[in-house]
Amino acid sequence: MPFLSKAVSRIKPSPTVAMTGRVAALQAEGRDIIGLSAGEPDFDTPAHIREAAKAAIDAGHTRYTAVDGMASLKQAICRKFARENGLDYTPDRISVGTGGKQILFNALLASVGPGDEVIIPAPYWVSYPDIVALAGGTPVILPSRAEDGFRITPDALRRAITPQTKWLILNSPSNPSGAAYDAEQLRALCAVLLDHPQVWVLADDIYEHLCFDGFRFATPAQVEPRLKDRVLTMNGVSKAYAMTGWRIGYGAGPVELIRAMAKLQSQSTSNPSTISQHAALAALSGPQGFLQGWRDDFQARRDLVVAGLNDCPGIDCPVPQGAFYVYPSIRRMIGWRSPAGTPITDDEVFANALLDEAGVAVVFGAAFGLSPHFRISYAASTDTLTEALRRIRAFCEGCDASDAATAPSSPHPR
Repeated sequence: MPFLSKAVSRIKPSPTVAMTGRVAALQAEGRDIIGLSAGEPDFDTPAHIREAAKAAIDAGHTRYTAVDGMASLKQAICRKFARENGLDYTPDRISVGTGGKQILFNALLASVGPGDEVIIPAPYWVSYPDIVALAGGTPVILPSRAEDGFRITPDALRRAITPQTKWLILNSPSNPSGAAYDAEQLRALCAVLLDHPQVWVLADDIYEHLCFDGFRFATPAQVEPRLKDRVLTMNGVSKAYAMTGWRIGYGAGPVELIRAMAKLQSQSTSNPSTISQHAALAALSGPQGFLQGWRDDFQARRDLVVAGLNDCPGIDCPVPQGAFYVYPSIRRMIGWRSPAGTPITDDEVFANALLDEAGVAVVFGAAFGLSPHFRISYAASTDTLTEALRRIRAFCEGCDASDAATAPSSPHPR
């Protein structure tokens, strides 16, 4: 009899975490590696947030709180939703977890079982399909097209829905593509969902504050109030406030779902770190002006990286609307050979060759469900990104394209 459960066999390790671990190991060996695989802001957590955490410790706020978040933080989250999204929630509709991933995990485990389908647009964040599979459900991958800006269309969504569909996961702006849906595009998708009352929406808004070029963020429950009672709107402090290690995420949804999520959390982690909750309270309730400066910095880095990649032979990089990732295509490079002679047969081979031969770590597109692409996180200094782009260009210029006469043409015109 096998010792490990069938549930564990249904999932695989996170490819992004695996690449970050490989980078750390190579750097420990003395290799000069530029890591662009981790989705983590390089800014420090703002001082007023750090001070709030210190004050909480000094005030003795080091004990348990309510399982799914202290009342004052839930109230601050309600104020955030009203202020920024025009959404009216009460604290009993709020769940606070140990990072956004726990909110997703709790929601899907509380609602998905064998026979249930969850529609996941590709490219997708690597954990979505595995959490669905762990819950016993079936991930239904719905590929998007570069020509559509890596956004699914209403017709494609309509065709993907079956009587077994329970959720649509919608991440905007997206990890890994940076694609975002405006209010009109969301309304078109919501119009489809109104015809299918069994389908709920899990709106992953974690990159809400990282939208560029004047793009106006919108979320499904905001643009279509008739769907609000079957939407879980998930967010957190990790990306916007540079608080990845503090591990605080939150979600807003119907009371029945929130209670079920709390029941699960009561038997797993119990409450998130009390100190981190006080820090998150300061983040959501304190000054927000610094966000614009960070957004401007990220947009400048985005422009640098997009231009630099589009100067590399064989790479075509669209301009993302948000987050801090680009998702370039290497379609024209399939069939080439790396400078060291490795045949580039897919994006995983490309990423490994780039790491081994040029010392730049990226994540291959197959990890996100859509090839042949790779993801770069540009949450790094301008100097680091400039050197990475120099290495990537040298790698591409050193490739041999003589065997690629039959390679498909690029879907990303420059």
